[in-house]
Amino acid sequence: MTSYDSSTNVGTSTPPRLLSLDALRGFDMFFIIGGAGLIAAICGLFPSSEFAGWLSAQMHHVEWNGFSHHDTIFPLFLFIAGISFPLSLRKQQLAGATRGRICLRIVRRVVLLILLGLVYNGLFRLQLDTLRWPSVLGRIGVAWGVAALLTVWLKPKSRALIAVALLVGYSLLLTIPAPDVAEGVGPLTKEGNLVGFVDRLLIPNHIYWRGVMDPEGVLSTLPAVVTALLGVFTGEWIGHRGVSGGRKSLAMIVASVVMLALGMAWNLWQPINKMLWSSAFVLTAGAYSLAVFALFYYLIDVRGYRRWAEVLRVVGVNSITIYMLQEIVSFGGVSQFFLGGLAGVLPEGWGSVVLSLGYVVACWLVLYLLDRKKIHLKV
Repeated sequence: MTSYDSSTNVGTSTPPRLLSLDALRGFDMFFIIGGAGLIAAICGLFPSSEFAGWLSAQMHHVEWNGFSHHDTIFPLFLFIAGISFPLSLRKQQLAGATRGRICLRIVRRVVLLILLGLVYNGLFRLQLDTLRWPSVLGRIGVAWGVAALLTVWLKPKSRALIAVALLVGYSLLLTIPAPDVAEGVGPLTKEGNLVGFVDRLLIPNHIYWRGVMDPEGVLSTLPAVVTALLGVFTGEWIGHRGVSGGRKSLAMIVASVVMLALGMAWNLWQPINKMLWSSAFVLTAGAYSLAVFALFYYLIDVRGYRRWAEVLRVVGVNSITIYMLQEIVSFGGVSQFFLGGLAGVLPEGWGSVVLSLGYVVACWLVLYLLDRKKIHLKV
């Protein structure tokens, strides 16, 4: 694989597109396009199985503190966005783009993602006085945008120091209880955290939990920048000259183990919490993201096992498209139309499996048709 020096951003040719990155994005989106519901429905067929109960629980977010597989979906997507940027940056540099032009493209993408997030939240209902402003796409845009701008202007060591400062500084901020709650309410509770106070102060009528906080709120975007930066560092490592793909994969696995250990240690002080995007969550989710990317990268781009990845690639290359389409098109209605009759005559539990599978297949077929027509909507 042709590569470049991540410390100097000097390379010899345009880096190729990583199939593993598209496949991993597709794997991540699988759980969003009905995969989580399908797995939960299958687990429901085995009500007495402890493993099935555990696996079903992994398909849902934890209520507050803790960690499940479903909590990895969002940070993994942001991590992947970070990986993509050094490769995109190199292409732009080779095409002669100036720093100013690159920064303008970054800002434009951030604005577009924020706008799409508002559309997803119901912008066209025109209930602007209560429209939720924070969003998943908005956080991806802002966190990725800040990480991208830092990458354009700063060396990796400077960015690493900023990442550490953000994690430590954010953890210290979380020790401060919200000034507007009763005395004795803990700073790490849903009602008493500083993240919620900032949301209530700045955007009180535009947050997910009115009067409490938003899981994609203002202050918790700071550590999300680190999630994106972890992806950027990974992308730069993948583009490093003079290191084989196998060694890169092994180094990423080792780094993920170290990161997991740090996350578990941090968890002893401040718990892993996705809603707060706590520093322990950043490290734990980062460890998972790095490990699963290392696996995909090794199998697909290093070893060349590519065929199996095609079904995931179809989803990965149009991930934001299907994310938005699910709010516009009733894929559940499509599944019900074609499979509702069959589901109604099947034994208890199997109907849910069939309808859930129909939802996933309906989403995938739309993406497959778009891909066949080479329609890839980019942001």
